[in-house]
Amino acid sequence: MADFEIPVLNEYTRTPDLKKGVMAHLKPFVAKEVLQQPLNFPGELVENWEEKAVAKLGELKGKYRSLQVFLDICVKCGACTDKCHYYLGTSDAKNMPVARQDLLRQVYRRYYTFAGKFWAKLGMPWMVGAKDMTKDVLDDWYSYYHQCSQCRRCSVYCPYGIDTAEISMAAREIMDSIGVGQKYCNEIIGKVYKIGNNLGLPEPALADTLEGLEEEVKADTGVDVKFPLDVKGADILLITPSADFFAEPHVDGLIGYAKVFHEAGVNWTMSSYASEAANFGMFIGSYENMRRISRRIRKAALDLGVKRIVFGECGHAWRVAYSFLNTLAGPWDFLDPRYPVPQHICEFTFDLMKQGKLEFDKSQNDHRVMTYHDSCNVARASRMGDKPGGQMTIPREIIKATCNNFHDMPKDTIGEATFCCGGGGGLLTDDLMEVRVKGAQPRMEALKNVVDNNGVTHMAAICAICKAQFTKVLPYYGFTMDQIVSVHQLVSDAIVLNRKTD
Repeated sequence: MADFEIPVLNEYTRTPDLKKGVMAHLKPFVAKEVLQQPLNFPGELVENWEEKAVAKLGELKGKYRSLQVFLDICVKCGACTDKCHYYLGTSDAKNMPVARQDLLRQVYRRYYTFAGKFWAKLGMPWMVGAKDMTKDVLDDWYSYYHQCSQCRRCSVYCPYGIDTAEISMAAREIMDSIGVGQKYCNEIIGKVYKIGNNLGLPEPALADTLEGLEEEVKADTGVDVKFPLDVKGADILLITPSADFFAEPHVDGLIGYAKVFHEAGVNWTMSSYASEAANFGMFIGSYENMRRISRRIRKAALDLGVKRIVFGECGHAWRVAYSFLNTLAGPWDFLDPRYPVPQHICEFTFDLMKQGKLEFDKSQNDHRVMTYHDSCNVARASRMGDKPGGQMTIPREIIKATCNNFHDMPKDTIGEATFCCGGGGGLLTDDLMEVRVKGAQPRMEALKNVVDNNGVTHMAAICAICKAQFTKVLPYYGFTMDQIVSVHQLVSDAIVLNRKTD
């Protein structure tokens, strides 16, 4: 099944003994020139790349004040060392957050601190943890900064709040700028620019898919639930990850959104121009590419004349939307000010629940005993609703409203302390399967806990990457791929469609 050793699941997460370089061999495929050009990056390693990499680091530390602060303030206290799922799953010393940060920090110290410059003149930069920018350093960057899912769990436990994700993003942006980009992320971003979504799904295929879903729901329920596309004058524009259009369990969540919109009696649409919620520009640390992707959503909203934007179940899409959408593509003063900009589909559904506008038959989910996986970019990097912690409580309230049987995983593995699925941050590619499987170990151990102790049969999530990751890695640990479900899949199965078609 695998050409690498699959970790053994323990009763509780254990800190492994350090091993040196055991994951140094793992590197993602490098993007070729045809994939680099649409993103305005050089197609291959440029001449004088060492100097250009150092200069780019200087540019970024000046542009993002937080980056220089994070590079300056680490005191090597060790609080983060055992918090990374990749270190826990691989035991590689450089997968400890502090060690991964130091791969960039040592270059920063060499070229941008007095101590580093002083000791470099004496031929001993190592005296202050500094190192010249060399090919060996670049190789380490390319390997280990693609073994970070930018989940920010280490930041929760850092007494100084150092955000390893920002350091990983900076390293990836530097590598892209000198012509060493990752194939997976950059190819996906290029598809968005060319077609409008990560999958390269053209408008005719998208329209045909949505028409098929209408027929499927009609056959199942006898109700005409619509999946509208490019409807001008619609009140709501739904922006959802393109995985929702075809893959299980994602598509079952899309069906749930449509049923909720149907019961609410709202006029909504999707856009073929901006048919993608995800924004991989964040993964590579590129503000310009984040902005270009986000502005497609703005254009779609303006062209269709909508009053409200709702985002589907995608963790990093929500992170970008919640934290950055206004500065990336705002202002949004043409939208209805009565509603949040943007709004999550869980917020939309939860609001209807509070108003008593949705009826559920919870028994329709009695074949499932549920738990919930908090996706990193939702739990640690955004909010939801009008109260702190809503990003954790709202999805659970929806699950409890649609299911009779729910059990949370251990407290130190959920909420703000949630373990990553192991496939986020641009790692959801088969060339990184080894680190994906090993990085999933802590989450699999927490899942096994509630499976063994509470009879849990299924785990729900509101992130497209988490769902795609779990369908791949669950079988490695003795589970089945269909044990991961969408939150709105539960909504879809339990909702009672009382509203008749006009």
